[in-house]
Amino acid sequence: MYRAIRTSVDTSESSKDSGPGTHEEAPAAVPPNRRGWRRWTMDTRPLRRPAYRRLWSSTIVTAVGSQLTAVAVPKQIYDITGSSAWVGYASLAGLLPLVVFALWGGAVADSMDRRKLLLVTNTGIAVTSLLFWAQAVSGFDSVLVLMVLLALQQAFFGLNSPARNASIARLVPADELPAANALGSTVMQTGLVAGPLLAGALIPVIGLPELYLIDALALCVTVWAVVRLPALPPLTDGPSKRAGWREVAAGFRYISVHKVLLLSFLADIIAMVFGMPRALFPELAAQTYAPYGEGLALGLLFAAIPIGAVIGGLMSGTFSRARRHGLMVIVSVAAWGAAITGFGLSTSLWVAVAFLAAAGIADMVSMVFRGAILLSAATDEMRGRMQGVFTVVVVGGPRLADVLHGTAGSLFGPRAAVAGGGLLVIAAVLGLAAVTPALRRYTI
Repeated sequence: MYRAIRTSVDTSESSKDSGPGTHEEAPAAVPPNRRGWRRWTMDTRPLRRPAYRRLWSSTIVTAVGSQLTAVAVPKQIYDITGSSAWVGYASLAGLLPLVVFALWGGAVADSMDRRKLLLVTNTGIAVTSLLFWAQAVSGFDSVLVLMVLLALQQAFFGLNSPARNASIARLVPADELPAANALGSTVMQTGLVAGPLLAGALIPVIGLPELYLIDALALCVTVWAVVRLPALPPLTDGPSKRAGWREVAAGFRYISVHKVLLLSFLADIIAMVFGMPRALFPELAAQTYAPYGEGLALGLLFAAIPIGAVIGGLMSGTFSRARRHGLMVIVSVAAWGAAITGFGLSTSLWVAVAFLAAAGIADMVSMVFRGAILLSAATDEMRGRMQGVFTVVVVGGPRLADVLHGTAGSLFGPRAAVAGGGLLVIAAVLGLAAVTPALRRYTI
């Protein structure tokens, strides 16, 4: 629910959609000829580049720290109100500012030095975490204050995320973009697993307020890493660009006439809206997998996809070097749908967890290549806005899925809803690939 707290006109198959995008700065490196088991391990070439290494290293710290806040906020709200409904309301309070500021933040990232924007927004997130800590220590116990702070933090995150993701293409060459995305996504997915586990272990020992403080200190590491990045001003010459809603609208027009970008977004929407069944995990844990223990089942269901994604990242050495990025997106989304279908048909908890882990691996592949397409197929002056839309899709898709799967589960039963959703993913993405060849033909 709080995961987001912290990641020329073409009407057919023109070169914009079927060939590599513009990549201006770093020279391409020839992939090393790795043999045996090393071919399968994570491609770490981007870490040889100091600027990217600094950005990635800061992510290691904040990936765990952000999840401490992601656990602390709903826990504190529930402690104050005793109501899960208020926890849900707080999630919605953070959604609107995230969507608005992610879209606007993409335009801002295209109009100014991205390093400066990262400094301002990371500092803002750190200050917000300190305010979370201050209200918790004071015993103020106000849900309204928590919701306001959450909305403020999500606004800063919305401004930060497009600039951070768009900067990667300025720090590594085009052929290393999949590897860079795999490195970043693996760290974030590891945080989704380790962070909540660490929070659960720390709360009884040091108390809830200190989770916010640890997150704030971790963000100081991020600020220091950004300070050491090179300047990342707009590449285009001329007067400074505005960053208003007209520029946001221009970003959507850019997507509409660049098919490969539009199709990459549609592929993710298909996978998440039809195939993300997390809203049904509690019911499945309480009914289908109750003999295994409801608490154990629920924890495993929620952890399985991130664990699979981490495994996929660690074994990304081969697929991160693939050149047919569009085809990899199609195959991975179809594999996600097949794994979710298998999960829906499973009566054994361990088989179900295995299918969800397989879905996590497929999701990692999809994330790697969708991210690479966004960075390579878009020009630098549009990358921030593309990343802003990407943030909205990543955040909004699973929330729409919660509504869809919750409704379908009540009508047809949870297992039928999950399996049916997986089959819809397969049918929809294969249909999309059949009628619009631009995505499957996209190569870098």
